[in-house]
Amino acid sequence: MKLIRFVIITHVTHSQNKHQYFGYAPYVREMNIWLKYVDEVIVVGPFLKQEPTIIDLAYKHGKIDFRKVSNINFTNFKNSLISFFKLPVVSWQIFLAMKTADHIHLRCPGNIGLLGCFIQIFFPNKQKTAKYAGNWDPMSKQPWTYKLQKYILNNTFLTRNMQVLVYGEWENQSKNTIPFFTATYSETEKEIIHKPDFNESIAFLFVGSLVVGKNPIYAIKLVQKLIEKGYKATLDLYGEGIERGILEEYIQNNQLGEYIVLQGNQNQETVKKAYQKKHFVILPSKSEGWPKAVAEGMFWGCIPVASKISCVPLMLDYGNRGVILEMDLEKDEIQLSEILKDEKIFFTKSKLATEWSQNYTIDVFETEIKKLLVK
Repeated sequence: MKLIRFVIITHVTHSQNKHQYFGYAPYVREMNIWLKYVDEVIVVGPFLKQEPTIIDLAYKHGKIDFRKVSNINFTNFKNSLISFFKLPVVSWQIFLAMKTADHIHLRCPGNIGLLGCFIQIFFPNKQKTAKYAGNWDPMSKQPWTYKLQKYILNNTFLTRNMQVLVYGEWENQSKNTIPFFTATYSETEKEIIHKPDFNESIAFLFVGSLVVGKNPIYAIKLVQKLIEKGYKATLDLYGEGIERGILEEYIQNNQLGEYIVLQGNQNQETVKKAYQKKHFVILPSKSEGWPKAVAEGMFWGCIPVASKISCVPLMLDYGNRGVILEMDLEKDEIQLSEILKDEKIFFTKSKLATEWSQNYTIDVFETEIKKLLVK
């Protein structure tokens, strides 16, 4: 039996083209799975008058009521002051949407999600889910607003009738929390992986925003280290961001243009083909929830090379199917060299990575989503 009205509270910025609403593709691609099982959708989120980009995707549903709210941020004094005066209006819009909902769905962490966490308290009897797409690790260093969202969602007195989907398995969590995952590829896309040997080159891939938090400069410096040691290493970086200029300058100043290329934003199919050809996917990120690029790369036999954050150690089986970065160039170069000196190690880890990741398909994901929605 379908739900009548499904309300999404999200910080994702949207745009419009004709009668369709667009948002960041990985988020919308996931939401479209949820929307298969509901009759009506209300989306409460920020909106910008701009053309959808190559990394945006449209919602697929015949009955969407999009309710625009002002973006809220507290990055500096001016923005904080403006946001403070916006809070009552945005809160009221969220409240009205929740009041009409049969099912409330929060996207966290984010400032709109934080307001949603507070306002959902007034609806203890409504069916609710929250997708916490950040790092749920209770011991991690995070902004106080993230910790506040986690506290409210995890608290069974304040938050009732709620299932909170989190990445990883953590001790001392309430009955609200459910370990979950994200999927990109379907069962039909599974295939036998044939990775090239190291004779031509050792190919690394970085997929993510070119921002400080994703730490693309470390990926570049690590591959540079391997090149200086005599390995035929290359690195392609897919994504855009404010750090692009700094990265371009570093590549040019260190004469790395022959080995390291910034590919910019590309569509899902282009990135998929890149995963299939490369040996390693590298993500030295400072903060993640479910590191999508790592899981995607593993699906296609790339050995993940990732920092020790969130559920990464669990995904990599504590190093058995990947490399957990020490975030020390000398130590991490040694870790990689051990694999590069023996292709048997590479192909063993690659096989283990593929076997693990291919358990998490869109088909399995949809089955689990359906269980959350259809009662």
